[in-house]
Amino acid sequence: MDPEQGDKTINVTAEDIAAALRGVGIVRGDTVMFHSSLSSMGHVEGGPNTVIEGFRLAVGPEGTVACPTLWWTGKQNVADFDLNSSPSYPGIITETMRQRPDSIRSNSPTHSVSAIGKRAAELTADHGAWGLRRCAFGDRAFAEASPWQRLYEWNAAYCFIGVDFTVNTLGHLVEVLFAQWALQQAPPERREALLARLMTFEALCAAYPILGQPGAPPTLWARYPFARMGERLAEEGLVRFAKIGSATLRCIRAQDMVNRALEILKAEPEDWFTVPEFLTWLHEALNDQS
Repeated sequence: MDPEQGDKTINVTAEDIAAALRGVGIVRGDTVMFHSSLSSMGHVEGGPNTVIEGFRLAVGPEGTVACPTLWWTGKQNVADFDLNSSPSYPGIITETMRQRPDSIRSNSPTHSVSAIGKRAAELTADHGAWGLRRCAFGDRAFAEASPWQRLYEWNAAYCFIGVDFTVNTLGHLVEVLFAQWALQQAPPERREALLARLMTFEALCAAYPILGQPGAPPTLWARYPFARMGERLAEEGLVRFAKIGSATLRCIRAQDMVNRALEILKAEPEDWFTVPEFLTWLHEALNDQS
């Protein structure tokens, strides 16, 4: 989904944003992660910082506001990542957040998070320092020591403004946890061999220029359609909706998102995993087939 088309005749203030956030259940002291499109809201008085301040108004000084400040797009060498200067590509609000003097950024070249507020330092600390997990974006990206795991553990409010679950970065944590679960179902003596077949970041980098084209290697990880999953979660009543200006606001709690998505994927794998090679891998892990 492309960002929603904004209506520039609608003015949006920080107070408008805070009111909408409260309307979907965000309270003082909350931790909130958001994906957003500035233009989808209409005319935001004061620009990107107004959006950030609207979130801060909603959670208060005891709360924490975060957004993804992703840098790697498939073209860069991760060794060139600089925590303090590498820009964030998912929109002007994320780049504004990264540059604010009160913002703290986690140290990940592919999936960094920037945060402001009471628990910002705790949320962003030691990204990938321990608890590594196999992931196509590198085993540190969604490690146990990562902002993404903490957003889940803290049951953060997870918001989308003018965009849908297509951009759901926390969905990658679901992929990682699903693969980890599948490996744990296999006999211990076979887990290492199964793990070795999952796509690594090195393999992703090598394949990136031709991914999705004929001759490209299979994306052997637990990839599933994020937007469709978002629709399913909304149908089940787990997503709350409001408007910020002309933009649709979606909000779901992190544990509702991750736990229910995992339940659905485990119960209905054939409906969600469309890469035949991954389904073969999954059947081997679950059924101990050689």
